[in-house]
Amino acid sequence: MTELRRCEWARLPLDIAYHDTEWGIPVHDDRTHFEFITLEGAQAGLSWSTILKKRERYREVLDGFDPERIARYTKRKLDALLRDAGIVRNKLKVASLVPNARGFLGVQEEFGSFDAFVWRFVDGTPKRAVRRALQDIPARTAESDALSKELLRRGFKFVGSTICYAYMQACGLVDDHTVSCFRRTARP
Repeated sequence: MTELRRCEWARLPLDIAYHDTEWGIPVHDDRTHFEFITLEGAQAGLSWSTILKKRERYREVLDGFDPERIARYTKRKLDALLRDAGIVRNKLKVASLVPNARGFLGVQEEFGSFDAFVWRFVDGTPKRAVRRALQDIPARTAESDALSKELLRRGFKFVGSTICYAYMQACGLVDDHTVSCFRRTARP
């Protein structure tokens, strides 16, 4: 039996499971969008493997990534999160939870869903490019620049262009599986 070829970054068991079952699959569920925008912000400066290890704890302490509940978090709740070793205890990242949840709810109110809002940045269909190796994948694009700018304008924090591009990859707005990867949906 032949071993599956994957993108170079998927080496550890959690990374492999994430790559094989989630990364790059188009998301159309608002709670999943909120989870990924939150986790990508938490990941800034860290490895994605670190975040995957902490993901279940994030789900527990952030009420299943429910933006309505998070939008109402108090200083006491945020202080408790800063003491929780199961998540990234960065003061600015934790402080971003409430404004991001409020911004997310504002987008939902204006567009009917976050999904309807975010897919506009790729004209409603995943962007696909030929990526032969990891070094061919950009850290940001014009689309992630535009998304970042719009989210920042709406009060979001930790949504720079690089974070937005990682979010777009995670949620399948872009397909950056390398051409040799078994998950590549459109081969040249």
